Amino acid sequence: MTKPARYNRIAFVASPSSEAQTAFGQLTRDYGNCDPNDADVVVALGGDGLMLQTLHQNMHSGKPIYGMHRGTVGFLMNEYSTVDLRARLEAAQESEINPLLMRATDVNDRVHLHHAINEVALFRQTYQAARLRILIDERERMAELIADGIMVATPAGSTAYNLSAQGPILPINAALLALTPISAFRPRRGRGALLPNTAYVVIEVLEGDKRPVAAVADHDEVRDVRRVEVLSDKTISMRMLFDPGHSLEERILREQFGY
Repeated sequence: MTKPARYNRIAFVASPSSEAQTAFGQLTRDYGNCDPNDADVVVALGGDGLMLQTLHQNMHSGKPIYGMHRGTVGFLMNEYSTVDLRARLEAAQESEINPLLMRATDVNDRVHLHHAINEVALFRQTYQAARLRILIDERERMAELIADGIMVATPAGSTAYNLSAQGPILPINAALLALTPISAFRPRRGRGALLPNTAYVVIEVLEGDKRPVAAVADHDEVRDVRRVEVLSDKTISMRMLFDPGHSLEERILREQFGY
């Protein structure tokens, strides 16, 4: 008896680039294009930016997301091919990720809630460095960090901006978060920390009127923040599909060895 296919109904989404739009036209002709609400799987055609956008849009749907690289940066994407797509989907390996929840309070005491798949980052808004106080699980761990900013990165985001800021690469299944300073001035060699993914991180902005700071959860920005709280949101699980031998776990491992 033939096993029923899990991914008959495919929804395609594509970035605006000509390369992605050409792929979108070809694949929808070959496989049809289901409404995302009725689909078994969403296939994203573009780069990592589109993948993050697609994950955000489907954060609460529980639908698996499979990306094919038709953009600039494709760390989160599979190789592009129009051949045997349903067979590739059936053979794909699944990685489950949890987003970060950012609760940012601004200078007017307004509270802003946003999710981040890669990282929550704080940045100085002017020429003056940010002055920050860091608490982990309601205990002060750093009374003062003077830097361009700081970020909390997930394993999925550890090879993105976090890596560029000299942060550690985290295996995708590691129950860890990376706390990484951005161009630290004091302490001069502040390298951040590895935190359990159960940690409740609070970053307070000191001298916010003189040294204004913005907080960004992936692409959602809040300016003139005074306090930012970050934790891993275990109530949300997102499913990403990768071709065998090219899983997110394998990609992160390869990145650590430079190939």
